[in-house]
Amino acid sequence: MINGILAAEELLASRVAYTFRTYPKQITAAIAAVLLSAGTLAVASLGPDASDLPVQQVLEATAPLSFAEQSQSLENFSFTLFRTDITRSSDTAEALLKRLGISDPAATAFVRGSSEARNALFARAGRTITAEATQENQLKKLSARWIPDGDGGFKRFVIERTPTGFAAITERDTLTPGSRLASGSIRTSLFAATDDARIPDAVASQLADIFAGDVDVRSLRKGDRFAVVYETFEADGQALRSGRVLSAEFESGGKVHQAVWFQPQGQKGSYYRPNGDSLRKAYLSSPVEFSRVSSGFAMRMHPILNSWRQHNGVDFAAPTGTAVRSVGDGTVDFAGTQNGYGNIVIIKHRNNQQTAYAHLSRVDVKAGESISQGQTIGAVGSTGWATGPHLHFEFRVNGEYQDPASIAQEGGAPITAALRPAFERIAVGARTELAAAFSVIQASAD
Repeated sequence: MINGILAAEELLASRVAYTFRTYPKQITAAIAAVLLSAGTLAVASLGPDASDLPVQQVLEATAPLSFAEQSQSLENFSFTLFRTDITRSSDTAEALLKRLGISDPAATAFVRGSSEARNALFARAGRTITAEATQENQLKKLSARWIPDGDGGFKRFVIERTPTGFAAITERDTLTPGSRLASGSIRTSLFAATDDARIPDAVASQLADIFAGDVDVRSLRKGDRFAVVYETFEADGQALRSGRVLSAEFESGGKVHQAVWFQPQGQKGSYYRPNGDSLRKAYLSSPVEFSRVSSGFAMRMHPILNSWRQHNGVDFAAPTGTAVRSVGDGTVDFAGTQNGYGNIVIIKHRNNQQTAYAHLSRVDVKAGESISQGQTIGAVGSTGWATGPHLHFEFRVNGEYQDPASIAQEGGAPITAALRPAFERIAVGARTELAAAFSVIQASAD
């Protein structure tokens, strides 16, 4: 609710600011007219009519500032430049500072000669760097923030100019949880629209999974639209990581689909429709995020054996190293190498069902291990009989091959009567936030 109000306030403020920038003279004149009118009304009963008062003309001589005085004023004026960029794998001290607009040999030499600075700025690409510089493009302060692997907080690295030179410090701090509203309209695809709306890929993937049973994201039409509220984890006001989708809405084909995350105290959370029905599926629609189907469950010419035969699974094209996830809860039945499958993981699910993930470049689980839906179990590769990197995915029931497209089954119970009041409060707030997110699309369209 608060996030929705803030979003609406931000939208109103931006429109007011735009109007002032666009029509400054007209607005100034209008305000002056209003103030003059108000003044007239306020004093009308206290004195004679203004038209009866004598008119006086006042002339005052002014002397413009000399060129020298103007130059002196400009010399005394100072300002700070701010610029932000992302580190690249090819970065050097010179390249990064130049991209940040810094022209400071002393700062470049300091970064180049400091192992602490090199590790913080160049150990991994994609870190956000912010620089503060003087109007002469001399470095005043440079900051980098990132989340270490397996750490719940973040690291802050700062280089700052001091009277005796540059000093650097690395600190640890805690992330601040928050949430963000975003929305978009489909032009070509869901993931293109989320990119345009600056929605993280992890959030876009969650959207596809949440609505897998209601919306086919591969066949969205131009004009379909969506809104989402999701968790963020911030460092000094900068979002470093996204979290769970809290609520979402799709308008597709004239139908509205909504989802709300609800987690009762001490229980496992899930997504529900506004009426309380569960959106949880027994299986995810895809074991690989951001991939395309390169070969379906059908007869085909085998690319290696050169014979016409049944393809007993679905192939997902993706680069080597792409994470592979379990589509459902279960137990690892096999993790190792099998003939043409190469590296393969087989997971046993309920009702004598199995899923298999083959040609992996890496296996991250062991036989007997319990697996949760969405958990990473390995990575895409080209081991075994494979002509290129892809994931071969199978679905088996009682040992018989089934079309994997048929496995997205309902798997969750609706909200109970006891939890209904708490859920309704969450759902009402979610609808308000989503309406605020959609208003941004409408404002952009207008």
